[in-house]
Formats: sequence, C-alpha cells, structure tokens
Amino acid sequence: TADAVRQSMHHFLEHDFEYALILSGDQLYQMDFNEMISNHAKSGAEISIATYPVNAKDATSFGIMKTNEENVITSFIEKPSTDLLSDWTSEVSAEMKSEERHYLASMGIYIFNRDLLIDLMNDPGTIDFGKEIIPQSIGKHKTISYQYEGYWTDIGNIDSFFEANLGLTDDIPQFNLYDGKQRTYTRARILPTSKITGTELISAVIAEGCIIHAKQIERSVIGIRSRIGNDSKVSNTYMMGSDHYESLEDIEKNNIKVLMGIGERCEINNAIIDKNCRIGDDVKIIGGKHLENTETDSYFVKDGIVVIKKGMTIPSGFVL
Repeated sequence: TADAVRQSMHHFLEHDFEYALILSGDQLYQMDFNEMISNHAKSGAEISIATYPVNAKDATSFGIMKTNEENVITSFIEKPSTDLLSDWTSEVSAEMKSEERHYLASMGIYIFNRDLLIDLMNDPGTIDFGKEIIPQSIGKHKTISYQYEGYWTDIGNIDSFFEANLGLTDDIPQFNLYDGKQRTYTRARILPTSKITGTELISAVIAEGCIIHAKQIERSVIGIRSRIGNDSKVSNTYMMGSDHYESLEDIEKNNIKVLMGIGERCEINNAIIDKNCRIGDDVKIIGGKHLENTETDSYFVKDGIVVIKKGMTIPSGFVL
C-alpha cells in the first residue's frame, strides 16, 4: 500500500494540502471523514489510524492497537495469538464493553500530516503501511486512534462480499442506502424502470432496467439490465446484471441460442452471477457447504458460494 502512495506522490504534491487521508479499497462502511480529520487536527497528532473495536475471536485476524487514556497508540501487534490477547485491551465505550469488544483493530484508514508523509515516502525500503510504516512510527511520531463503532466489513474475500451484498435485502440494512444523512452516490445511468411480471418478491433489491418474469426472487440483489425468464426461482443470489441489452435483431443476426441473463425454469441459490453471463433454460445451481471448492473455465465454488465468471455461458440443462 505504501509503495502505491509513493508512486503517486508527484501527483499529490501538485496540490496544496495539510493532511493526507489514505483509504483501503476493499472495505464497506459509512464514516464521516470530516470528523476524523477534525479530531486529528485538534489532537495535534502526526498520524491518525481509524480503529474498530472487535471481540477476542476476531482480534486474532487483525492488526491490534493498544492505546493509553489519551487515545495515543503505544504499541501494535499483527494478528496476535489468543494467549497474548489479555495484554492488548484498550479503553472502549460502554456499548462496546457490553459486547465484549475490547480490542482495537486497524481499519487500514490513515491520516498523515503532509510533511511527515513526504519524509516517510522518501524511504524506498518501506512498502506497507500496516506492517512497516505504522509499527515503525509508533513512539517516534504522535499516533492516535480514532475509534469507529458503525457498520464496517472487509469485502476482500468472496464470503464477506457475498454477505455484504445480500445484507442490503434486510428490512433495515446495516449498510443503509436509504439514510439521507449518509448518502451513497453512484454513477448516473439513463435507464428505463424495471418491468416485473408475475413474480413473487421476498426481500429483494431490484436495480433499474430489468425485465423479470421469474416465479420467485427471495433475498437476492438483482443488478441493472438483468433478464430472468419464466418460472425461474432465484434465492440468496447476487446477480450483477449486464452492460447492454440484446435486441431482437442482434439475437437473430448472431444466431444467439442462450440469451444474456437467466433462462426459463431455472433454480439458482447461493450464487454470485457476474456481469454479462448467459444461463440457459432448466439450469439448476444450488450452492451450499455440500459443494467442494473447485474451479472451471466458467465458474468456481468457494466456501459453498457458486460464482459464475464474467461473460460466461452456462448451457441449458446444466445441474450443479
């Protein structure tokens, strides 16, 4: 991570700034960075690290910070073993204590003072913030913890990415797209409304531009321009959708046998369907722990989740 910042420093230095906010790209959360920056400035810190209180079970999977009564980070340990945890508790809120979340995990979100960041980036021998720069800076530069207690999850693996997306179907999602105070912005698309015919929808999120004739969609997220055929059932699935529509002329001209989207009489459960996939008629894909991890040219299975690769075609009658 540090090397990526180092290679981009010449771009940053073309601008006038006091602080640099460095974020991780594979996490999902809703944080007001203005509050973190304000806290950094008021504390007189040179480095701020966003931390997330976790319990003992989760603490062994993170870099853990230990703080003093002023939230100054005094030490750091990478993925401590269970027998070491008793020495790594920090002061947290009453709510976090009630949930036994006594350990401060690094979220990989940093604020650096401008001059310090320049000095640190001048050392080509360091390539990682979490494993090198932060541990080396504690004790040399005032480094404080900014505790965040809202929704946060790492979506850097298939399981957490899958659950984070399906979590959007909850009545009140932890990552709330409908919160007017913490808005989520996306690229504007000029698409028609979705058209749904004869489909039972149970806890489903449907994006714009879809054409759906499914029998049932349950606890699933259906992406833009998705097409689902008659009598199909889709559950516990994230369908990413398509980048374009197929016209009747295109289908006839190119003799397309399997249309983009999900065909008729299919049953799809516990799956991620990447962009522009074609699933034929009478396909049955039932993910779950009964499936072993495997990979083929068109799909792979990871921890019971079936992932159909981008642009792949699953022939009619396929069963998994």
